[in-house]
Amino acid sequence: MKESLRPGISRTSRIEIDRDRTIGFMGEEGRVYATPRLVHDIEHTCRDLILEHADANEDSVGIDVSIRHLAPTLPGMTAEITATVSAVEGRKVTFEIAAKDNLEAICAGSHSRFVVDKGKTLERLKAKAAKYASSR
Repeated sequence: MKESLRPGISRTSRIEIDRDRTIGFMGEEGRVYATPRLVHDIEHTCRDLILEHADANEDSVGIDVSIRHLAPTLPGMTAEITATVSAVEGRKVTFEIAAKDNLEAICAGSHSRFVVDKGKTLERLKAKAAKYASSR
């Protein structure tokens, strides 16, 4: 992880809300940006920011999400998600999150990610898979 990953830096993603990003349980007229998809988009915004400052063998995993989904966003609108690094503690990176659509604020909160060595992580996953396979 490079020293350039520090509090204050930010990244903004602009995402058009297509049908796949909406909930459908209230029928076609009730389609809005789904909270799980909002969380997915927040995670990717934060991960992309980390990757700009990561070494070649590094990536990150999400470890905490705390958001308030404040308002609905309709299909066809654009969501703008801004992630700002608020703290870097060792390999833990915490972000303040703000999101808005074409008309109003839609989300506020925080997200934390842990920077990992990809090779070591894959080895841990293989070990867990082997342990699980032998327990069945």
